[in-house]
Amino acid sequence: MTEITVIIPAKNEERGIGDCLKKLREVCPEYQVVVVNDGSTDSTKAISELAGAIVLNHPYSKGNGAAIKTGARFAKGDLLIFMDADGQHDPSDIPRLIDKLNEGYDLVVGARERGSQASLARGMANRFYNWLASNITGHRVKDLTSGYRVVKAEKFKEFIYLLPNGFSYPTTSTMAFFRAGYSVAYVPIHASKRVGQSHLKIFKDGIRFLLIIFKIGVLYSPLKLFAPISFFLFLSASAWYIYTGFTTGRFTNMSALLYGGSVMVFLMGLISEQITALLYKDKG
Repeated sequence: MTEITVIIPAKNEERGIGDCLKKLREVCPEYQVVVVNDGSTDSTKAISELAGAIVLNHPYSKGNGAAIKTGARFAKGDLLIFMDADGQHDPSDIPRLIDKLNEGYDLVVGARERGSQASLARGMANRFYNWLASNITGHRVKDLTSGYRVVKAEKFKEFIYLLPNGFSYPTTSTMAFFRAGYSVAYVPIHASKRVGQSHLKIFKDGIRFLLIIFKIGVLYSPLKLFAPISFFLFLSASAWYIYTGFTTGRFTNMSALLYGGSVMVFLMGLISEQITALLYKDKG
């Protein structure tokens, strides 16, 4: 019989964690439920224990991704279900996610439908991430940042060392599964408005998500990111050489610098491609 563990990272979620666990028990009473208390200063720990969940405690806040890793390492289940503690994710969607996984997939993500985003700006940003990831991987990515997902534990644990401690663990894990050749599917869900205040900071996390854009490319196939930059530098060097050749009749230092930069960026891409291949080398 397949054992299933539900992992819920929680930081100061006393307003939503109780109802979340109650609904979860009504839908899935037999599942192992693990709440990772990420340094909460409110009653999150007490409420979770009262609801019958196993509570793992961080002595201080380490981040959403760190909580996910703590829960995954502890989990006994063959399947892992990740969901938020803020009431956005409906436990009644779990059977649909598992049914999809049983069709032969390794990771199934709950893809948020239109109208499920917390704000217009965040919705537009997520659509951009989905478009970018789809172009890089060659597969349609319907929701790159959704934290509601079910995955085969053995395969997820292969990539724990790659996962960041912050909020971008969904992005990293999804791209890692694509890169490793595992099967990924999406099931449409409706995400409700969260209970309590979001821990995301607009400016700080906006910059972090811009870095995620570059991380997506480097994580999946670095050469796809470095090659266009190298080609742009090469064209710039050639254009400048043609211009200075006609106007001054000589090859300038700027052309040499741009040509050198083009070669260096391309070589960096090749080396990064080899390193990435080693990261995803089959350990079996």
